[in-house]
Amino acid sequence: MQDLGVKPDSSTFVSLLSACAQVGAIGLGCWVHEYIARNCFDLNVVLGTALMNMYSRCGNVSKAREVFDSVEEKNIVAWTAMISGYGMHGHGSQAIELFNEMSFDGPRPNNVTFVAILSACAHAGLVDEGRQIFTTMKQEYGLVPSVEHQVCMVDMLGRAGHLNEAYQFVKNISPKEPAPAVWTAMLGACKMHKNFDLGVEVAEHLLSIEPENPGHYVMLSNIYALAGRMDRVEKVRNIMIRNRLKKEVGYSTIDVDHKVYLFSMGDKSHPKTNQIYLYLDELMSRCREAGYIPASESVMHEVEEEEREYALRYHSEKLAIAFGLLKTGPGVAIRIVKNLRMCEDCHTAIKYISIIANREINVRDRLRFHHFKDGSCSCQDYW
Repeated sequence: MQDLGVKPDSSTFVSLLSACAQVGAIGLGCWVHEYIARNCFDLNVVLGTALMNMYSRCGNVSKAREVFDSVEEKNIVAWTAMISGYGMHGHGSQAIELFNEMSFDGPRPNNVTFVAILSACAHAGLVDEGRQIFTTMKQEYGLVPSVEHQVCMVDMLGRAGHLNEAYQFVKNISPKEPAPAVWTAMLGACKMHKNFDLGVEVAEHLLSIEPENPGHYVMLSNIYALAGRMDRVEKVRNIMIRNRLKKEVGYSTIDVDHKVYLFSMGDKSHPKTNQIYLYLDELMSRCREAGYIPASESVMHEVEEEEREYALRYHSEKLAIAFGLLKTGPGVAIRIVKNLRMCEDCHTAIKYISIIANREINVRDRLRFHHFKDGSCSCQDYW
């Protein structure tokens, strides 16, 4: 556009910022923001919300708040976007504070706003607050809970270990059968807290209503494996093979010098593959010396121990982090975007890597942000 002399407008920037947010390209996103300011474009609510969303999804929620405060006429989308930004980073208290401020001084919260605040409560483990907000939504605002609200509630209760309450919540949903997404949230809670009996019951119900979803088979297989039922694991996998169902492929992206690089597990497509693998091997060896033990249950359980560790070592986020550490200087934060939920082993390993490399590492997975620093994560192992 610039080469042809076509001048960009707000719509151009919204599209650019949306793309940057999607892949975590914060370098390019900041460049767009600077271009907007340098060329004196009006920071209206639409453009401001796009900037907030970009910064939030790229890991800089404080910068998102700066933009939010600079937008003079905020609409409900802007308020909701900022609440959602706090929520995905685990800042539940700030999300509730902003929600309360909105309730008094801003537009009336809508269905999407309540999804954002309930999700924030779920990520931060604020169960009592979430229960109260859900009640307020129904009684004071007269909103009928949608599938998204129900998923948030099951997710919140389940993550916090209130499995019986979560299961009862699901069973009490009426007049329609709970949506598959609600049952999936329940299943995730069962796996997290290793309630195998209930997990199998939920998974089998999910398969009865969504038999073509490979994710349900994978989760059921994992639950059987954790319970030591290898005969059932084999049975589930044979069904997947027979029905030609494949699990979603995981990948991670990293933005280095305004260029986005993509890695998948065991990926060897990068021209610096040998260097990346050697560095990662050295890194994981140092992690082991520091006390890291691979969580082998995160991968297929029937393979040999050595193969298991190999599969874990070359997960996409570890490769992306190794590349990022190689390509950036000391003190530069590493920012990764993962399309799936991060596994337990990678979460543990990255804590150790943050110590050994002396770097801050930010990972956005399918569920939330993880800010690793000095051996701990902002999610407090709650994700």
